[in-house]
Amino acid sequence: MDCSTFRIAAISSTSAGGNVNLDKANNDLTDKASLQNGAKLFMNYCFACHSTQYQRYERVATDLGIPVDLAKENLVFDPEAKIGDLMVNSMPQKQAAAWFGAAPPDLTLVARVRGVDWLYTYLRTFYVDPSRPFGVNNTTFPNVGMPHVLEELQGIPTPIFETKIVDGEEVQVIVGTQTDGRGELSSSEYDDAVRDLVNFLEYSGDQ
Repeated sequence: MDCSTFRIAAISSTSAGGNVNLDKANNDLTDKASLQNGAKLFMNYCFACHSTQYQRYERVATDLGIPVDLAKENLVFDPEAKIGDLMVNSMPQKQAAAWFGAAPPDLTLVARVRGVDWLYTYLRTFYVDPSRPFGVNNTTFPNVGMPHVLEELQGIPTPIFETKIVDGEEVQVIVGTQTDGRGELSSSEYDDAVRDLVNFLEYSGDQ
């Protein structure tokens, strides 16, 4: 039967994080290499929209064992910013709200609010959805107003469907995703990169 005749839904088992089956991040706050890579990923892929306004560049560099000159070169992108400044980006909040539907939140404490397992799962469950404004959706956070900023690393993820009966009706359920294999990283390398990013965000929330 043609899949277009089915209603489509994203259904997963219940967990402590809501109606989502969360994967374990298994990150390690003592792993300096992981934290350093996570900081680099955050600054390159997240900071344009999301600040971590309750921490300072210099404190991050010191805690993560990054020499100040390297921190200035690789973490401080604003030519007007100083190494002792708070990590605040220059995105105008009103314009951001118009672009995304809501201003992107500060992420200093996101690991405390969402939990590391939720973040790890969320960043690995985007999938192509032409009906959405940015062309992607997410099984962990359905209809989130955020592009898949790590797509060049992961490749283009598409949904995997199974047919289930829900309330007496046949429904196409998204049970996972698969990528086109054209990302810069392999599947396992992408998982490791996301783990490093989540590790950095947990560190940020613990300061």
